[in-house]
Amino acid sequence: MAEEYGIIRRPVITEKGTNLKDQSNQIVFEVDARSNKSEIKKAVEKIFKVKVLAVNTQNRLGKPKRLGRHMGRRKHWKKAIVTLKKGDRVEFFEGV
Repeated sequence: MAEEYGIIRRPVITEKGTNLKDQSNQIVFEVDARSNKSEIKKAVEKIFKVKVLAVNTQNRLGKPKRLGRHMGRRKHWKKAIVTLKKGDRVEFFEGV
């Protein structure tokens, strides 16, 4: 059970993600960068007890930032857009 929670890091709650949830029944997560689509699908189905139709992933690059004269960078991360079966809902996102 701990492996599924290691793959799904956190939900990404943005205006675009909320529109995807309302219009296309898709939810957005930050996931482990080493995970693949089939692992993400199994983890979401097991954790939230829903039927996943498709998983799309994106590798997001961290933004360059500076602190005084020193340049740095935010961390790179992987985003997963999960399409759910019509009628399935994730209760975590319903209050958003």
